[in-house]
Amino acid sequence: MTQAEERPYDGCGKCLVGVRRLSRKSDATWSPRRQRENVLSAVASVGGHVIGWADDWEVSGATNPLDRPKLGPWLKGERGPWAGIAGAAVDRIGRNIADTLNTGYRLRDEGKLLVTYGHNDPWDLNDPNDENQFIAQAWGAHMELRATETRNRDETVKSRQQGRKRGKHSYGYRYVRLHAKANIDHVALDAGEDFPEEIRERENAVANLRNVAQRILADRTDEITPHSEAARLTRSGAYSPADHERVMSDKEPRGGPWDGEALRKMLISEAALGYLMHAGRPVVDDEGMPIRVATPLWNRQTHEALVKKLARKNPRGTRAQSGAHLLSGLSACGNCNFRLYRTGKPVAMTCMSRRKGLTDCQPSPTIYVSYLESGLTGWFLGTYGDHKYMETVFDPGNGVEDEMNEKIAARSRLRGDRDAGLYDDEDDEDWYRTRYSALTADIKRLRATPARPAGMVTRPTGETVKSRWEAAVDDGARREILNEFGVTVEVFPAGHTPRWRPLVDGKDVDEQLAESVEAMRR
Repeated sequence: MTQAEERPYDGCGKCLVGVRRLSRKSDATWSPRRQRENVLSAVASVGGHVIGWADDWEVSGATNPLDRPKLGPWLKGERGPWAGIAGAAVDRIGRNIADTLNTGYRLRDEGKLLVTYGHNDPWDLNDPNDENQFIAQAWGAHMELRATETRNRDETVKSRQQGRKRGKHSYGYRYVRLHAKANIDHVALDAGEDFPEEIRERENAVANLRNVAQRILADRTDEITPHSEAARLTRSGAYSPADHERVMSDKEPRGGPWDGEALRKMLISEAALGYLMHAGRPVVDDEGMPIRVATPLWNRQTHEALVKKLARKNPRGTRAQSGAHLLSGLSACGNCNFRLYRTGKPVAMTCMSRRKGLTDCQPSPTIYVSYLESGLTGWFLGTYGDHKYMETVFDPGNGVEDEMNEKIAARSRLRGDRDAGLYDDEDDEDWYRTRYSALTADIKRLRATPARPAGMVTRPTGETVKSRWEAAVDDGARREILNEFGVTVEVFPAGHTPRWRPLVDGKDVDEQLAESVEAMRR
């Protein structure tokens, strides 16, 4: 059978849209090439031609055709005129019987054609024979979908019971298979080994997450948050977790940005401790201890510190700056103390409070950003540039407290399950008492063991403030240095002397110096 042509819409009445779909693009049975050949053959058999393709790759058959990214717009009339659709089989149209039948009847009612490979002529759903055959094929696709879902659920439960990973892995980890089609052999840390050497450092997922965690824990300004870190990672060119996984699977990245809330969930999830997870909680073994399937990204103390640090704040609180501009959130009006905003071209910092009706500030100061940034940079490096740069980092301790916290967390989970009504049977009660007593004994033993507790420590880096400033990747990173020193700047209207002045922790630098001298005298 000859194949149909591909040419633009010409109003011939048989201008068809080719429909292809795959849940997994690597599926050899319904490869894109085979589907294409079948669609073109089906179109040729009815004397039509293809005007475009609705290729929905990695889209489940359970998805309503109207909601599919590529097919949906055609069905809704958003892609221009067309006379019908052609698929490689009924199950490529859809696998949910209700959605498939609704799509077929929608095309019938709109007077459009429905063509599939292996069926002579377009489907005529007004003909009882064609209608029954179409329903039978849709029902078969539906039953196959349900059987696949059941197998997947059963395999997931079985894997979980055996302490094996299945499904999507967490960012920071990767599955290791002994060969391409083998089951998962083990879970390893993802240090970017699967990426080309030129981007390996940038795509080191372990280093990215650990660096974010360390920066957030060390921050004392509340200016480093998951959202600001997401913006920083996006600016650095690091693939978002979704794109990272796509590239690892030999697919093209979509260019999506990092999401701050998703990053927060990664940081506080116990998956980072290397645990096997289900429904957001660690899967536990017969002794009530969480099953560990991989090397942890950090220990229990770090996890608890992140959970505490990233607990949701008052929604009315101030937001950390996520942009790359040096003066974002750091400059204020010297008249009314309201923050300045970037405006105009060339860009200037301007007080908008009077324009917004917040104050009667006049004259409202405006100053070119280049002038202000240059002046502030010169002042800051001239004042602090030669100082030794110190960093504050989170020390996770010597591990004794970590092990004890693991036992305490396991005992808390056990107690919570008991409070929820589990272990009420006589046999379960004996197991519960035995396991609870064993955990309590372990906790008492660990409490008696000398431990170096987790906490923040300050240490020299071997750098100066100037060298750290010059090594910063962008002005967003330099703004973090200003935040560490508590530096802000006030701007006054033209004619005022000085035109702008730096503040440290909200105080004039001269006032701070005078206070320091007075403190030394006392």
